[in-house]
Amino acid sequence: MTTLSLNATQLETSGSTRSKAATIALWTVQSLIAALFLMAGVGKLAGAEMHVQLFAAIGLGQWFRHVTGAIEVASAVLLFVPSLARFGALALIATMIGAIFTHLFVIGGNPAMPIVLLAGSAFVAWVRRSGR
Repeated sequence: MTTLSLNATQLETSGSTRSKAATIALWTVQSLIAALFLMAGVGKLAGAEMHVQLFAAIGLGQWFRHVTGAIEVASAVLLFVPSLARFGALALIATMIGAIFTHLFVIGGNPAMPIVLLAGSAFVAWVRRSGR
């Protein structure tokens, strides 16, 4: 497993500047996370059969699919606005914690993807914690 060799000091240098490499790494993670959540959220809102069946198995009704899709799409859009990215990431953290618990205790299956998305969202929230 590869890890980023950037630490918090490199990502958040004195003042409001970051190194070019740290800024590129941050925007790469934000863009990838946003793209994945946009695809998933739009699929949920559009009523893709896979999502309809998944939320039927969860048992809370299809309204929950719509709410989850709306949260994912709205949060993904927020990831593209630096001053709002932290809030989008925090909403996605809560959503992925729910997804992990749902996989572990309700529907079964592998929670690896929600865990990866949680880690990426947490990274963005941490780096963007000061609103930059």
